Amino acid sequence: MKKLLLSLVLGITFTTAYSQDHVATLKKDSTMVKDTVKTKAEPSEPFAFGDFTWLNGNDRRHKALLDTKYFTGRFLLDFNYTASNHNPIDHTVVGSTALARDHEFEISTVAFGGDFHYDNVRASVLTQFGTRATVVPRNDLSVTRGQFDLGTAYRYLSEANAGYHFNVLHGINVDAGIFMSYVGLFSYYNAENWAYQPSFTSDNTPWFFNGIRVQIFVSDKLKIEPWLINGWQSYGMFNSQPGIGGQILWRPVEWFQALTNTYYGADTQDKPGRKRFHSDNSIEVRYFKSQDKGSFVNSAAFSITGDIGFEKGDGVNGFHADPVKGPAQYFASGMIYHRMVMAKGHLGWTIGGGVINNPGRYLVLYPTGDANPIPAINTGAVGSHPFSANPGDQFHGYDYSTTIDLMPNDYLTFRLEVVHRHASVPYFAGHGGVTSPDGYNTTPVPTDFTPDLVPSETRFIGALLVRF
Repeated sequence: MKKLLLSLVLGITFTTAYSQDHVATLKKDSTMVKDTVKTKAEPSEPFAFGDFTWLNGNDRRHKALLDTKYFTGRFLLDFNYTASNHNPIDHTVVGSTALARDHEFEISTVAFGGDFHYDNVRASVLTQFGTRATVVPRNDLSVTRGQFDLGTAYRYLSEANAGYHFNVLHGINVDAGIFMSYVGLFSYYNAENWAYQPSFTSDNTPWFFNGIRVQIFVSDKLKIEPWLINGWQSYGMFNSQPGIGGQILWRPVEWFQALTNTYYGADTQDKPGRKRFHSDNSIEVRYFKSQDKGSFVNSAAFSITGDIGFEKGDGVNGFHADPVKGPAQYFASGMIYHRMVMAKGHLGWTIGGGVINNPGRYLVLYPTGDANPIPAINTGAVGSHPFSANPGDQFHGYDYSTTIDLMPNDYLTFRLEVVHRHASVPYFAGHGGVTSPDGYNTTPVPTDFTPDLVPSETRFIGALLVRF
């Protein structure tokens, strides 16, 4: 009897223990299934499936150093020395937004700020100091409209926007402020680019927009981004209606990107009937990536960009000249770059270049000094020999360059570049410069002085690029 009772007690004990363990296992399995289902149901982060640091115009850092729960800091320094084969006496660089001073050490950009993020609220602020704070706003004629100096008010901000993230699809961001445009593929920040001096396609298209953007991440591979903005790289608005546009960015796999930007607006002073359309299109392909850790060549990639656009109405007629409607006024350009990364990611070599055709010169960067056609704020004064940009004025150009990068890590680049640029008309600064007979803007300009503009230049660039 005792043996029977002992057997029953042991049996109940083992059965209970097994049942509890089995129930615990089922609960655990059920929780795992729920977690798996939940994980599968959550949208994946856009473009997080691959490493896109190889792209031209994209951040090459694999990790942000200044990162906290609520704030991700950014710091950039762009320091250069450039030398022209013409050695202009006033040390002025003509026709570039990346450079300003010849044969001098120059701080092109110092930027610091970052990205705030709390729950779904987001904001970005990045300052802009250095010569770019003068060079880039100089090309915006909208600041001469009305009172209060927009050029001064905004010149020290490269990015300043805030918005909200909606948990719809793979995310929707609605932002307002000043933000980068990336029309023309190259980034505004040279630490993200394969070359220092951008080709005409990038250097003559917008670096920034002022207005509202909506970033719609349809999937983790596709972004659609409409814009409602003041105008074509303008702080203010030229006429009575804003510009509209947008971007479509597609990265179906890690080694390929397709990008298109479109813009439509009226951006000519006192000519609201003159409409501008622009289409910017790029592909980037990384066609080689070594699987051998001992290989000297790590990767190879190329980018191809083509832009087409026109202005029509109020005296100009797009792609075709018309005796009544006016001369042709359009923009057609293209550029191609090839880049190899070697020595375990510490050495980069880029070759490339492009062409431009811009009748009417409505997107050509204007020369400075006595050749400056841009009206000064308050006075409206221009140079005594202003560069012409009348309807029908022709401008053709081409450029090519080669660039060597030494990259000790993701945050520092030493860059050497040789670039040759040519225009169909006298455009770049020759030895006589564009300022005065002795090169100083305090020297009175005599009536017989003429800015020394030449059709081509060869330039050597050395740069130190830091990004944290």
